[in-house]
Amino acid sequence: MAKLKIVRTDGSVIEGEITPAVEYAFEQYAKKGFHKAFRDDEKQTDVYWIAWEVLRRSGETVKPFGVEFIETLKNVEVLDSDPLS
Repeated sequence: MAKLKIVRTDGSVIEGEITPAVEYAFEQYAKKGFHKAFRDDEKQTDVYWIAWEVLRRSGETVKPFGVEFIETLKNVEVLDSDPLS
């Protein structure tokens, strides 16, 4: 599994796993397969949606997905997970 490094405009940094539940939620949102969406569309908005879902599932109260939420982001980076953890 991969994980996201989410940097907020307030300087906070959160790393969160892209779990099967996050992948499933993304597929319901995007109406297509997880890997197909990134292979065919390559939309950064999809990465921001996944960041939103990771934060939401962490228990954080987040703004509804849209421009107000995206304005809280400084950077979102996809990282490889540590295979030993």
